[in-house]
Amino acid sequence: MFEALLLMVSVGLQSAVSFSAAGSAVPAAPVPDQVAEEVRAAEPVPTAPPDPPDPASDEPAAESGTVIAQSEETTAPANPAPEAPQLVAEPQTATGKFTTALEVKPILNATRGNWITLREYDGKDLVYVTHLWAWRCGLLEMRVGINGNTPEPWPMPDCHLDQPAPGAILETDGLPYRGYALGSVALIEVQLTYDDLTTAGAKYNRDGRLVE
Repeated sequence: MFEALLLMVSVGLQSAVSFSAAGSAVPAAPVPDQVAEEVRAAEPVPTAPPDPPDPASDEPAAESGTVIAQSEETTAPANPAPEAPQLVAEPQTATGKFTTALEVKPILNATRGNWITLREYDGKDLVYVTHLWAWRCGLLEMRVGINGNTPEPWPMPDCHLDQPAPGAILETDGLPYRGYALGSVALIEVQLTYDDLTTAGAKYNRDGRLVE
């Protein structure tokens, strides 16, 4: 009986060796759950590849809070036109030489029809202001306008206060007239400002007659 038992053990061992040599898989022992969890935790988690850069955006983005200044075109102000000189009233004391509005104004008011003269000469219309120049020492300004144009200042010579007649017209004072195209002057307007800042005016037709 003992020999029969040894024979059975021997046959079993040979069968095991033959099965192993033939390449048959031997079932592996089961892996504990704790070990499996640690292995999975150690494995790297796959991530998506980064997006490629946008070729249309070559400039770096402005930092937050950065203000980009934009140039603005500015127009330099035009040079202002020079202001007209301010006229100032002068003391009104009669001197007997007709150098103030107090003395000159009554004469010019009485002779308004003589303020200007128009003469045709040498193919031109000549507008004379000889009468006004003779009494200029009581005036601050004289303006003359032709054919409805805005009256413009007509310069007057200085008064000759060192002469017996300060209002005399000397050779160095220039000519008291202006020339225009023959037959072109139809209306003449005169505006006076006296040295007390009062004003007076008149209009004349081609014949030198007052029309206003």
